[in-house]
Amino acid sequence: MIKFLLKGLLRDRSRSFFPVLTVAFGVFLIVFLTAFLNGALASMFNTTAHHQTGHVKIMTQAYAAEAEQSPNELALLDLADWLAKLRAEYPDVIWTPRISFGGLIDIPDARGETRVQGPAAGLAVDLRAGSPEIGFLNLAKALVRGRLPEQAGEILLAEDFAQRLQVAPGDTVTLIGSTMHGSMAVNNFTLAGTVRFGVAAMDRGAIIADLRDVQNALDMQDAAGMLLGFFADDVYNDQQARALQTVFHAQYQDIADEFSPALRTLLEDSGMAGYFAMASSMMFIIALIFVAVMALVLWNAGLIGGLRRYGEMGVRLAIGESKSHIYCSMLGEAALIGLGGSLVGTFFGILLSYWLQYHGLDYGAIFKNSTMMVENIFRAQVTPGCYIIGFFPGVLATFIGNALAGLGIFKRQTAQLFKELET
Repeated sequence: MIKFLLKGLLRDRSRSFFPVLTVAFGVFLIVFLTAFLNGALASMFNTTAHHQTGHVKIMTQAYAAEAEQSPNELALLDLADWLAKLRAEYPDVIWTPRISFGGLIDIPDARGETRVQGPAAGLAVDLRAGSPEIGFLNLAKALVRGRLPEQAGEILLAEDFAQRLQVAPGDTVTLIGSTMHGSMAVNNFTLAGTVRFGVAAMDRGAIIADLRDVQNALDMQDAAGMLLGFFADDVYNDQQARALQTVFHAQYQDIADEFSPALRTLLEDSGMAGYFAMASSMMFIIALIFVAVMALVLWNAGLIGGLRRYGEMGVRLAIGESKSHIYCSMLGEAALIGLGGSLVGTFFGILLSYWLQYHGLDYGAIFKNSTMMVENIFRAQVTPGCYIIGFFPGVLATFIGNALAGLGIFKRQTAQLFKELET
């Protein structure tokens, strides 16, 4: 029966070409949008995790309550002991300390007087050779001029920031800030190189320094504002993060002590839980819209095709074929059309998604003044789900459209058949 229906569709292109084209276009859009949203979410997760939150983040409860202000006076103490405990108890997680700080960058002239100043958002990380932070922040590829810090007292500046300050690698840079205890801190550094992250929020005024230099500059020996944890495969897993949070809080958190540690997941700390839920809902709504629209179009196409095949249906009824059998054969044709259109649409959707995954689109102008941790280049991400997501709306819409159009078969009156055939 399937072979018979397939031959009929292939020999009569008017019955299959337009429906297949409609289904293919709808499935193509669904597959491409799915891959694009996957890529956008993955980019936001990776960028936010690597530059800001980690997959999980440990802070004191007091620091967490005011984290946006980077209150280093509420930092986590006994850093070496915490690192030893965490690495022993959770060996599948990569733990690394960071200090987030702000300050004023002062550039002296030849006489040592202030030539230009600019506010900076600083990040202190472990810059020693072999540190995972170099990979997390992608510093080697982000380097524009100079080199990575190798000696004590060397820092990196964002390339755009360095150009505004008119400094070059080798120049002296003065950081004016405040220590952990609230006193003024003034320290000279040497600019080792400049970097461009492709994230507007950081490229406007970021300073990257070694953790030990900033600890000395801000009087934070054996202390850090936060401890970031990254899963070994560098992919955020919310269930794994929440399980780790439950175990950690049961062992270490004391609600009554504001300086006891608290662990936050990426979704909690970055406020991206809403974006994640919205993206999931959006894909479901998009699929429903396409199913409804394609079903309506295919219903009309089925009605038009039914008028053209009016005589054929009459002959089949006249020779004794039951109405239910004819109706089922039309649904079989619909299933074949849906499968064919879904295959074609999925193929071209995956093809374009792979192109966008490797080449990307530059949206830097849109995020020029944004404070969100979003890369300037968006890429699609093809996942196993992209290969199958289009078949549900593709087959379902065709099936519904033909099911509605085929209901007219049951309204045919056998007594009118011979009169129709004579005509």
